[in-house]
Amino acid sequence: MARIAVIGAGMGAMAAAARLAVAGHRVAVYERTETYGGAVRRFERDGFSFDTGPALLPLPAVWRDLFVKTGKEPLERCVDLVQVDPSSHHVFADGTRVSLPNASRAGVVAALDEALGPPAGQRWGDFLVRAREAWDRTRRPLLEEPLWPDWRVLGEREPYPAVPHKRLLRTRRAGTLAEVGAWELRDARLTALLESHALAHGLDPRSAPASTAVLPYMEHAFGTWYVRGGLRELARAVYERCRERRVEFHFGTEVTGLVEKDGRAAGVELADGAVAEAEFVVAGVAPGVLDRLVGGTPVRGDGDVPPQHGTASRLTVLLALRGGRPEGTAHRTVVHAEDRESELGSLFGAVPGTAGRPTVTVLRPGGPESVPDAGHEAVTLTSVVPAGGGADAEGHAEHLIAVAERAVPDLRDRLLWHEVLTPADIAEATGAEGGAVPAPALAAADGRLLHPANGTRTGGLFTVGGWSHPGGGLPHAGMSGALVAGLIVEGPGFRGSQ
Repeated sequence: MARIAVIGAGMGAMAAAARLAVAGHRVAVYERTETYGGAVRRFERDGFSFDTGPALLPLPAVWRDLFVKTGKEPLERCVDLVQVDPSSHHVFADGTRVSLPNASRAGVVAALDEALGPPAGQRWGDFLVRAREAWDRTRRPLLEEPLWPDWRVLGEREPYPAVPHKRLLRTRRAGTLAEVGAWELRDARLTALLESHALAHGLDPRSAPASTAVLPYMEHAFGTWYVRGGLRELARAVYERCRERRVEFHFGTEVTGLVEKDGRAAGVELADGAVAEAEFVVAGVAPGVLDRLVGGTPVRGDGDVPPQHGTASRLTVLLALRGGRPEGTAHRTVVHAEDRESELGSLFGAVPGTAGRPTVTVLRPGGPESVPDAGHEAVTLTSVVPAGGGADAEGHAEHLIAVAERAVPDLRDRLLWHEVLTPADIAEATGAEGGAVPAPALAAADGRLLHPANGTRTGGLFTVGGWSHPGGGLPHAGMSGALVAGLIVEGPGFRGSQ
């Protein structure tokens, strides 16, 4: 039985802690803030309740596996997990609207044909078939296995089987997500639908590899899920599972340094000068924080995947509305930008700025847990912004509200109050510089969208969470916890779940 110190109480860190405790280790978690969950937080005011981080859960099997492996009660006994149907409603630049059913390729094809006209549905359906092939090729190395020592091969080959495209007497294949949209979908609305999955993770579709197609595929194949009461309930359930397995939590306790002995992690130093000894240290922190903790000691080598620091964050506007949620309202509506080039330029241009009318996700979860009574509604608006942005938060919030009125026409008349959460709030919760949000690991693109391996050059030091393999997103956080636990319990020969 080893003593293990976990730095941070984010979702990946808690997933690792629970699995390590079940394996018989003594696990202590040190969290600088006063609560658990990392970016999975909740804001409450006047009887209203809002998720302030992720709000929907893809690929719940990852968390089901955690609960099966760490206790007798399955996930569904610990939280009320429900499928969202429709999975999403979309409002396109030309005013076209479409609702996409949850986890039904045939239903999505039919809905797109009806809303956009044939052959839109068939083109999207054919795209999903190709995206599945990319998923099948990359699922294990990018989600279920430790990062390969020869990780460069993951960046060399594009796993998405793009359709040959003849252009100017040449035959080409799409290498970026934008080219998939332009050459294979051939409809501005379908392209907007496709690219919105990249934008949601802060990825520029013009440079994101075609393998980014796995992101919409995951949603269509495995469905979109909601935890009743908000995803904060999932964080609570994982925290309670850790406590049941006798994981110790020390909140308001900042780790200021890594203790090393004979070139190996030997514990952590705390802000009050105390030292917590440990045979293993699991760091669930952003790269910049890890650099400070190790005090210049290189934990990655020249041949390793370099850490990503992230360039995109999110701005969130919480709206308290009078009047109940109308029956039949979609849980999630995506209002697409009216000017794609302007939006992409503002987010990813040489001098990033604020898009005047960005793509906005409107979340209207309903349910009595989020409102003081049935005569009110809680609505959340989110948009991608450059990391470190938010100087004119109220001005940007006005842009989001104006865009959201395309989905909720009476929004301003019903508005009681609003709160704005900026990248600075994300930075405070997670420690990531500029409030950057990590994207999932993706193949191709010369490996630039991979994340560093969970093991490090310092013996006994492992990294977990969105800034290490397999990257950002709730499913990926859960898998990072499983990978780190496997590497510690079984050693470097661990090859992932079977």
